[in-house]
Amino acid sequence: MQEVTHKGKTFEVDDEGFLANFEDWGQEWIDLVKKEEEISELTEGHDKIIAFIQDYYKKNGIAPMVRVLSKNTGYKLKEMYELFPTGPCKGACRMAGLPKATGCV
Repeated sequence: MQEVTHKGKTFEVDDEGFLANFEDWGQEWIDLVKKEEEISELTEGHDKIIAFIQDYYKKNGIAPMVRVLSKNTGYKLKEMYELFPTGPCKGACRMAGLPKATGCV
C-alpha cells in the first residue's frame, strides 16, 4: 500500500489509487479524486451516483454492477462516462471511497 496526502489528510491507497479504508472517505478524498479525474464541479448526477454506490457497498460489501447502477440511478453508461471520465468502475467507485471493484480493469 501507498500513502497520498491532500489538504493535510493522509490516505492509504492501493497501487491504482483506490482508498484502502472506506472509513477514511470524506471531502478531502472527494477533492483529490475530483482533481485527478479533471472534474471541475460535482453535479447532482455525481452526487446521486456516489450516494447509490456507497449505499450499495454498505449493504452488500461490494460495488454494484454497472447494470444495477444504471437501473437505479437512471443514468446510461455513456452519461456515467460523461460524469466520470474514467468510468463508473474506476472513477465513480474510486470517488465514492470503495476499494477497487472485482472485474474493474
